[in-house]
Amino acid sequence: MENAIEKAARIAGNRTALARLVGVTPQAVQQWVRRGEAPAKRCLAIESALNCGVTRFELRPDLFGPDPATPTKETP
Repeated sequence: MENAIEKAARIAGNRTALARLVGVTPQAVQQWVRRGEAPAKRCLAIESALNCGVTRFELRPDLFGPDPATPTKETP
Protein backbone atom coordinates (compact mmCIF):
# COMPACT_ATOMS: atom_id res chain seq x y z
CA MET A 1 0.00 0.00 0.00
CA GLU A 2 1.22 3.48 -0.89
CA ASN A 3 2.07 5.71 2.06
CA ALA A 4 1.61 9.50 2.02
CA ILE A 5 5.18 10.37 1.04
CA GLU A 6 5.06 7.89 -1.86
CA LYS A 7 1.75 9.45 -2.89
CA ALA A 8 3.36 12.89 -2.78
CA ALA A 9 6.22 11.72 -5.00
CA ARG A 10 3.75 10.16 -7.45
CA ILE A 11 1.72 13.37 -7.65
CA ALA A 12 4.89 15.43 -8.12
CA GLY A 13 5.98 13.13 -10.96
CA ASN A 14 8.71 11.23 -9.15
CA ARG A 15 10.96 11.48 -6.10
CA THR A 16 13.41 13.82 -7.80
CA ALA A 17 10.60 16.17 -8.81
CA LEU A 18 9.29 16.22 -5.24
CA ALA A 19 12.78 16.97 -3.97
CA ARG A 20 13.07 19.90 -6.38
CA LEU A 21 9.67 21.26 -5.35
CA VAL A 22 10.52 21.35 -1.65
CA GLY A 23 14.21 22.25 -1.92
CA VAL A 24 15.88 19.06 -0.75
CA THR A 25 18.03 16.40 -2.37
CA PRO A 26 16.54 13.33 -4.02
CA GLN A 27 18.43 11.30 -1.40
CA ALA A 28 16.47 13.07 1.34
CA VAL A 29 13.19 12.10 -0.29
CA GLN A 30 14.48 8.53 -0.65
CA GLN A 31 15.14 8.46 3.10
CA TRP A 32 11.62 9.73 3.80
CA VAL A 33 10.17 6.99 1.62
CA ARG A 34 12.27 4.38 3.41
CA ARG A 35 11.11 5.71 6.82
CA GLY A 36 7.54 6.06 5.60
CA GLU A 37 7.20 9.69 6.65
CA ALA A 38 8.48 13.18 5.95
CA PRO A 39 10.10 15.33 8.62
CA ALA A 40 7.64 17.60 10.39
CA LYS A 41 9.42 20.72 9.16
CA ARG A 42 8.87 19.68 5.53
CA CYS A 43 5.17 18.76 5.69
CA LEU A 44 3.83 22.26 5.06
CA ALA A 45 6.21 22.73 2.12
CA ILE A 46 5.06 19.44 0.58
CA GLU A 47 1.41 20.31 1.14
CA SER A 48 1.89 23.76 -0.42
CA ALA A 49 3.97 22.53 -3.38
CA LEU A 50 1.41 19.88 -4.31
CA ASN A 51 -1.55 22.27 -3.96
CA CYS A 52 -3.74 19.97 -1.86
CA GLY A 53 -2.56 16.74 -3.51
CA VAL A 54 -1.34 15.52 -0.12
CA THR A 55 -2.10 17.19 3.18
CA ARG A 56 -0.02 17.62 6.30
CA PHE A 57 -2.62 15.47 8.04
CA GLU A 58 -1.88 12.57 5.67
CA LEU A 59 1.87 13.06 5.92
CA ARG A 60 2.08 13.21 9.72
CA PRO A 61 -1.18 12.37 11.50
CA ASP A 62 0.90 11.76 14.63
CA LEU A 63 1.71 15.49 14.72
CA PHE A 64 -1.16 17.23 12.95
CA GLY A 65 -3.99 14.91 13.94
CA PRO A 66 -6.79 13.67 11.72
CA ASP A 67 -7.76 15.66 8.65
CA PRO A 68 -10.57 18.01 9.71
CA ALA A 69 -12.00 17.77 6.17
CA THR A 70 -12.52 14.04 6.58
CA PRO A 71 -15.88 13.19 8.14
CA THR A 72 -15.76 11.08 11.26
CA LYS A 73 -18.38 8.64 12.44
CA GLU A 74 -20.48 10.05 15.23
CA THR A 75 -21.31 7.66 18.02
CA PRO A 76 -24.93 7.80 19.18
